[in-house]
Amino acid sequence: MTFYFIIKYLHVLGAIAILGTGTGIAFFMLTAHRSGDAAFIARTAATVVIADMLFTASAVLLQPLTGGLLMLLTSTALAERWLAASLGLYVVAGLFWIPVIFMQVEMRDLARLADAQGEPLPLRYFALFRRWFLFGIPGFGSVMLILWLMIAKPV
Repeated sequence: MTFYFIIKYLHVLGAIAILGTGTGIAFFMLTAHRSGDAAFIARTAATVVIADMLFTASAVLLQPLTGGLLMLLTSTALAERWLAASLGLYVVAGLFWIPVIFMQVEMRDLARLADAQGEPLPLRYFALFRRWFLFGIPGFGSVMLILWLMIAKPV
């Protein structure tokens, strides 16, 4: 097993973690939201926040490190269009993902408060959920395009 293979494996593993966690978070948050149950939403959002911090954040930090090492090991230039596009999309994904973390925390807190007070979810929760959902489209879409670029490496 070569150093290159280990780094490439870690890079692919990071991509899997980002895509897998993102898909899982979207599914569970959407399922909880559709229930309308503040307690269920609060518990789900609490788990989602932890998963995002443990898995997504770790992978997000790992990707540039392993990607940079792969560039060095393969003499890949930043000028290659697929790589430049991937890096640009990585920035786009981050610009949409970072606010989503704060939205998830606030949705969790709003759902906890509504549950504790035996009240319906406030309008702010629904506004945040809509924004969270909309931010997921370019955020997750960017990651999907990056994966395609990593595999296809179009000229």
